[in-house]
Amino acid sequence: MSVSARTLEKHRCYGTGPVYRKLGGRIVYSVADLDAWAEQGLRRSTSDPGKGVVHPAKRLDGYTPPVRR
Repeated sequence: MSVSARTLEKHRCYGTGPVYRKLGGRIVYSVADLDAWAEQGLRRSTSDPGKGVVHPAKRLDGYTPPVRR
């Protein structure tokens, strides 16, 4: 699985991502925490309800920011 640093940053801002630690000015993730987060989205088929939901990297309340021009 590959998730960009920018995507993880968005997940941190929206509260939809894996658990992280802030050490000084750096954000770090343990491999176990990343695996646990990804495990929530594990499915065996399209009808499998799975263990949980991995939300997209966007706000859950439906807010859409204005488009900058």
